[in-house]
Amino acid sequence: MKALSQKRRHPLAVIALLVMGLLLTGGMYAMFSTANQAKADTSFSATDVSEGQKLFVANCATCHGMGASGTAAGPSLIGVGAAAVDFQVGTGRMPMQMNGPQAYKKPVQFSEEQTKQLAAYVASLGPGPALPDEAMLDGKGDATHGGELFRVNCAMCHNAAAAGGALTRGKFAPSLAGVTEKHVYEAMATGPQNMPVFSDANISPEGKRDIITFLKTIETQGSPGGADLGSLGPVSEGLFVWVAGLGVIIAFTIWLTSRTS
Repeated sequence: MKALSQKRRHPLAVIALLVMGLLLTGGMYAMFSTANQAKADTSFSATDVSEGQKLFVANCATCHGMGASGTAAGPSLIGVGAAAVDFQVGTGRMPMQMNGPQAYKKPVQFSEEQTKQLAAYVASLGPGPALPDEAMLDGKGDATHGGELFRVNCAMCHNAAAAGGALTRGKFAPSLAGVTEKHVYEAMATGPQNMPVFSDANISPEGKRDIITFLKTIETQGSPGGADLGSLGPVSEGLFVWVAGLGVIIAFTIWLTSRTS
């Protein structure tokens, strides 16, 4: 018993326990990370990948490099997934019109089929967020829960009414009015421009569906209270009342003085 007690108290035993604890922690972290990691999208055909590669070489390789490994003019696209390509190309943000703080939405340059092929090629280079499931885009989620998620995660940049807002250094969060359900989902999954990535571990696919439902609900409802004044809340409303009130007072004062004279 004494010899066993001495072995337990040996200084190396403490180090061994620490190493075992670190290995166990690292293994558990890797397991959970792998569970949430996007898998390679295998829903595209070999023809899509081949045609997408041709389009990429002709239109994208100048900035993103041959093989999409990146250059000084553009980042690597390996591992960004099909969803990132579908969003950036499908909204006209890519190819960029000019260098700037962020890419602007503009008329699309590629057809839906060509966008799909580009997405297929980039998806073949490494695992990344895949195109969203159509069931998550049906707009039949819980709008109330979606509103809560939106106010907690998105309203600080996009405004509580999804009207958009200014950020730092010439950047901005765009208005979400008129954005398709698929592009809203893809933006959350990939984090374009200055937007953070909301993986399934942050917001579940069902939560993303609820947010989309909320956005489409407020979009169809419009502004039931009248003029929205930019949806900026009491600041714009107070300014409007202040300016309008002063205008009425000044006009009334001029009217009174003109009658007196």
